[in-house]
Amino acid sequence: MLLIRELMFCKPGKVKPLVEKFRAMNELGVKMGMPPMKVMTDVSAERYWTVVAEMEVESLEAFEQMMRGNGQNEADMQQMNEIMKGYHDLVESGRREIYKLEG
Repeated sequence: MLLIRELMFCKPGKVKPLVEKFRAMNELGVKMGMPPMKVMTDVSAERYWTVVAEMEVESLEAFEQMMRGNGQNEADMQQMNEIMKGYHDLVESGRREIYKLEG
């Protein structure tokens, strides 16, 4: 089992709009059969205005298939794209971390 962690470093004042996008994406994603995502904001972090989204997946292959949209219908994928439209305007940078869950 892997933990996928997406760290997004937002522009000032843009945390709430990004959190709203991630929450909407999570709601649709769960409906589409994707694993549920935890969405977090910083209280104390490396940088101000940090949004973190985490999910657990069975394998890197399963994550890659999910990111490609394999097995998803076009209407749901179009809705997902619409939810995330313009998110680059909210963030300065980000990174993905992948951890193997050991226990």
